[in-house]
Amino acid sequence: MTNNTLRTLLASAALAASACAFAADYTAPGQLSPPESSMQKAGDAAGRAARDAEKAARKAADAARTAAEKSKLTTGKVSRALAERIRQAAQKAAQAATRLEEKATASAGKALDESKDIARSAQEESSKAAQASREALARAEESVSRSAQASKEEAEKAAQATREALDKADEAMRSAAKTVADASARTLEAAKRAARPASAEKK
Repeated sequence: MTNNTLRTLLASAALAASACAFAADYTAPGQLSPPESSMQKAGDAAGRAARDAEKAARKAADAARTAAEKSKLTTGKVSRALAERIRQAAQKAAQAATRLEEKATASAGKALDESKDIARSAQEESSKAAQASREALARAEESVSRSAQASKEEAEKAAQATREALDKADEAMRSAAKTVADASARTLEAAKRAARPASAEKK
């Protein structure tokens, strides 16, 4: 083999290697980035679920606070109309608490490994708050009945029991909302890390 032939073969091999490297790095038109990794998708799903839970927690906390405040404003007053207004507020709070419980459960199920523990804590706190809200609604419904059928003394006792139950639900909801917010922040941070390319993590 002559020197010229050898040089030609080497040049051809270099061109071929260069073409292969270009093909490996090339991103086809319409495909702006490589497909998402399964970890990135899991992180996105966890982030969405965490944000949904936090939003539901804010609404539930607002509803619980409103119900408790309305009950306190009627202290010393007994009437079916007032009891019904409190019952309606308690019902809204219970419904919002149930939605939070559902969202927190979904978030815990999708949380990434490093945020699973706090997401489960948020789920447990939300379940407790939802139970407290349902108990407060039951007391409010009883208060409506008492205000119409029982003596004034019994109606006042029922109204006081409702206030205490709504206060308990409000406290439980505030605790749940804080835990959900902490869980959301932790999950979103974990999701951001999951979305980072492996090369960025190594730098």
